[in-house]
Amino acid sequence: MSRLQVFALLWLIFSAAIGQEPPTAKQLFTQQRWPELVQLIASLPSSQRTAELDYEYGLALANLGRWQEAQAALLAGQHLAPGEKRFPVELAGVAFKQGKHREAIGYLHRALRLDPKDAYANDFLASLYFLQDNTEAALKYWNRDGKPQIDGVSSQPEPQLEPVLLDHAFAFSPAGTLRLDEFRATTARLSLLNAFPSYRIDLVPRESGQFGAVFRNVERNGFGSSRLEALLNTFRGLPFQEVDPEYYNLQGKAINIVGLARWDPDKRRLLASLSGPLFSAPAWRYGIRLDLRNENWDIRNGFTGPAPVLAALNLRREAIGAEIAHIVGWRWKWSLGLELSHRDERNASSGTVLSPELLLAGYQLKQSASIAYQLLRSPEHRMQITTTVDADAARLWATPQRAFARVQPAFDVHWFPQAKGDDYETRWRLRGGETLGQVPFDELLILGLERDNDLWLRAHIGTRDGRKGSAPLGRDYFLANLETDKNLYSNGLFTLKLGPFFDIGRMGHAVGTPASQKWLFDTGSQLKIRVLGIAAVFIYGRDLRTGNNAFYATVGH
Repeated sequence: MSRLQVFALLWLIFSAAIGQEPPTAKQLFTQQRWPELVQLIASLPSSQRTAELDYEYGLALANLGRWQEAQAALLAGQHLAPGEKRFPVELAGVAFKQGKHREAIGYLHRALRLDPKDAYANDFLASLYFLQDNTEAALKYWNRDGKPQIDGVSSQPEPQLEPVLLDHAFAFSPAGTLRLDEFRATTARLSLLNAFPSYRIDLVPRESGQFGAVFRNVERNGFGSSRLEALLNTFRGLPFQEVDPEYYNLQGKAINIVGLARWDPDKRRLLASLSGPLFSAPAWRYGIRLDLRNENWDIRNGFTGPAPVLAALNLRREAIGAEIAHIVGWRWKWSLGLELSHRDERNASSGTVLSPELLLAGYQLKQSASIAYQLLRSPEHRMQITTTVDADAARLWATPQRAFARVQPAFDVHWFPQAKGDDYETRWRLRGGETLGQVPFDELLILGLERDNDLWLRAHIGTRDGRKGSAPLGRDYFLANLETDKNLYSNGLFTLKLGPFFDIGRMGHAVGTPASQKWLFDTGSQLKIRVLGIAAVFIYGRDLRTGNNAFYATVGH
């Protein structure tokens, strides 16, 4: 028994001896006589404990730094009065004092379910998220009480982007309340500018109780911020017989010029694109693209083992296109595009695989539209769910003329399970495509690993002996990609990640034998290395249907 407890007990005995009425628990609580209050309530039988006494007992123990006992008392009171918000609020305070931030956040969410307008709980919860660098979640709960007030916006470092263009990208006022929707709209516009591969908006508290907004950014300028970065960017594709010249933020206007020149004798390609803000508005962006291809194809039923050539051809394709994209607020994004192309297939050995309807030469005009919508954006759980629908409609002037339409819906879940950072970053993507009408050969879809393809089935390599055609090829598809990345090492310049993946795919109306239309299941792991803005991915995949192993590497941004 401590000295304070002995003193409290002696005081109670003395008060009784001289006929003075001992103080009640409420009086001791009001007078903040914590040791005496603890002694008094601890001496009561549990049957006489009320929710009020448990509350007072818990706060007295907390003020004495007896955190575990305080938690037990408050939990007992919460059990007796589950509808009272004061218990989870105080439990959050006890958990916070013990450094258990996640537990404190859980208690505050319980309190706000009982009273969403409680100013103290909202401010406490927002402050906890702020300590976790989760600005979006902090804004969500600060906004309920008209906070935070911003006294200005600054940039670190100062970007070369035109100040007026950067100012228009910020949807919130530099002197006012920062609303969550404005914050999200700002990040969406900054992403569409495609001038900052890495950025964040931090809030810096002031002595006045206001905050300063600091835009911390890494900006792409010219060929790179240094000669080494420029060389790495331009020649990162040398192992694949290509160069990738890229020039960003021309004249500080977020105008980007991106090119690719590949001299691989079986996959020659020349690509050039120009993009920038439309009408100098960060919420609008235009793009112009030229794409020339000369490719040798061998159609096979596999990239390894016995897989004879079923058909072969040389594909030449020239295309020029334009696109505009627009962000509406932060939740919606749409784009419209138009492409004029010409193709012809030479030296075709079609066998029984390539029908005459596929080998159509001539000009084609294609219209495309895309719309993306964020179904869910939960900053507390650090999860986003986005759905996208891409649609194409085209007419081919050949003999005879053909027309087709294609719809490709997608569902994307992006989740960071940790309270801070990107460790165990997880992504689930579901995609599909349905085609109506007859498409030419160059409009067929590929399920597999190939540098010109983004429908990755990671135990199926799309080339064999340097030629395309060894992965599932067809008109309709379903593809599910699941992956998680574990951080192995990072020092700011160099990042190393490793994680498993699982893919499910099926190609409908496939070109090849009926075996290529079965459900395919791939699993494996991938190693991701990032240095100076260059990302290299090394993949090991295993086809669970055939047992084939695949090793693949690619380099990009």
